[in-house]
Amino acid sequence: MKKLFPFFLLSLICFAVDAQDKPFLTKSFNSSQIRELDVKTSGGGITVYGTNDSETVVQVFIKSNNGKELSQSEIEDHLKDYTLEINREGQTLVCMAQNNRKNNWKNGLSISFKVYAPEQLDTDLLTSGGGIRMKNLEGNLRFATSGGGLELVELRGNVKGRTSGGGIKIKDSEDIIDLATSGGGIMAENVAGQVKLSTSGGGIKLYDMYGMISATTSGGSILVEGLEGELKTGTSGGSIRLADISGSVKASTSGGSINADIREVGEYLVLHSSGGGIDVDLPFDKGMDLDIKGNRVTMNNYRNFDGRKDKDRIVGTINGGGAEVSISTSSGSVNIR
Repeated sequence: MKKLFPFFLLSLICFAVDAQDKPFLTKSFNSSQIRELDVKTSGGGITVYGTNDSETVVQVFIKSNNGKELSQSEIEDHLKDYTLEINREGQTLVCMAQNNRKNNWKNGLSISFKVYAPEQLDTDLLTSGGGIRMKNLEGNLRFATSGGGLELVELRGNVKGRTSGGGIKIKDSEDIIDLATSGGGIMAENVAGQVKLSTSGGGIKLYDMYGMISATTSGGSILVEGLEGELKTGTSGGSIRLADISGSVKASTSGGSINADIREVGEYLVLHSSGGGIDVDLPFDKGMDLDIKGNRVTMNNYRNFDGRKDKDRIVGTINGGGAEVSISTSSGSVNIR
């Protein structure tokens, strides 16, 4: 499939920009001794890049939570209230920043970590005060934040990420991927494998997806442009737009319409809307079992149909039957082209 929308341009630029240009602290380790990365911070972001370098490098960036610029001596003075550790424990690289005075957040520090680590790596990343960025990594990748977004590029393996306070962007990744947010939208491009994406607070946009894809939202619309495999998607608060789809599809919405361009039907095509009409471009060159219903149902340019065709329902087969095609709306019309 051709690339349809280069939405990651801004994200890639953001990967190169940090809150401050010069790290407060830098430490290096022998990469051959690092197999796991454990990073925890309560007041800043986490960035991890996979590299082939012989050294694993950890950079620490520190700024004030209230936006005030701090001198080196002021940072060192504030750090008396923190535990800051960067060390290797066996094959695990541990990076930790912890505020020991919980009621001093306003005048506290935002401590961010940037790590240049081996590509083959297991991760456990946790922050409550910033975003997480990851690029070019393979392994058991676990990460979570309560206060920022997720920006993910070229991840492989078993990937599981969570955020309560931001959106999710993922590109050029594959294998087993499970991502969820309670506070933002999801954008994905060129992602393959067994993929599960969910949000309670935003829309979903997917481009060039391959494999078994599950994408659900309670608070926005869904756009899918380019998919091969299986798609299960649904929303309670918006419309669904599907384009250039080849495979099995199950899509439902409680709050909008469905517009679908199906290039090739897989084992099934199930579309349902409780709050709008449904328009579908459907190929009639293969066998299908049809069950289509709405306030008004129209179907054009079909041949080899056997069954019943009424004003509000069509039941029957195309080309002797085959794939299950079930399309229904509770409060609108259905138009099949």
